[in-house]
Amino acid sequence: MNYGIATPSEARAVLRALREGRKLTQAQVGQRLGLSQKRIARIESSPQRIKVDQFAKLIAVLGGRLVIEYSEANPKKPQGGW
Repeated sequence: MNYGIATPSEARAVLRALREGRKLTQAQVGQRLGLSQKRIARIESSPQRIKVDQFAKLIAVLGGRLVIEYSEANPKKPQGGW
């Protein structure tokens, strides 16, 4: 399944859904990344404050991969600081 992300709120929902879909706690995800549970909680609540390499690693731990898709047909103006 693919998830389109255009805003931080969409990223929050996708990160949480991926983690819960794999039946992982924030602590378990943090352990796999060498981060604390609190850091994972902060990333889930404010994904716009994470570096792209960290975001890609988090997505990989959750069983996904980061893909950037260009769509000339429907360009969107970045929202929410993106």
